[in-house]
Amino acid sequence: MDPVDDLAMPFLLMSAFRNLVDAVHAQLADDGFPGVRATHGFAMQAIGAGCTSVELGERLGVSKQAAAKTASTLEEMGLLRREPVERDARQKLLVPTPAGRRMLRLSASAFRAELARWREDVGDAGVDATLATLSVVAAGGRGPTDLSDWT
Repeated sequence: MDPVDDLAMPFLLMSAFRNLVDAVHAQLADDGFPGVRATHGFAMQAIGAGCTSVELGERLGVSKQAAAKTASTLEEMGLLRREPVERDARQKLLVPTPAGRRMLRLSASAFRAELARWREDVGDAGVDATLATLSVVAAGGRGPTDLSDWT
C-alpha cells in the first residue's frame, strides 16, 4: 500500500465517519427507524437516561432553541417523552421512550457490526490502533456530542 499524505487525514476521517454512519442508518431503517439521522442519534446519546432541554443544549453545544427543536422532532418520532421536573414545574425532563431505547440498542449493535467488518478488512491490530489513536487525539477537545458547528 502506498503511503497516504498527511493532508488526506481530515477527508479520510470524514469519509470513514460518513460511511460508518450511513451503514448504521441503513440498518436502522431496515429495523423500523427510517427517519433517524446522525443528529438524532447524537441527541439521544446526549439525553442519556434523561435531561432537560437546557441540559441537552449544553451537552450538544447548541442553543436552547436548537435543543428544543431537536427534542420536539425526537418526540414526534416517538423516541422521547417529556416528564415534569419535580424541582421546577416550568421545566420538563426529556426521557427516552421504549422505542428510543430500542433505537439506541439497535444503533449500538449496528455500529458493532460495522466495526466487525472493519476488523475483517484491516485486522484487529489496525482497528485497535485507530481507536487508540483517536481516543488520544480527541481527549481534551469538544465533548463527544458537541454539535455546535455541525451543519
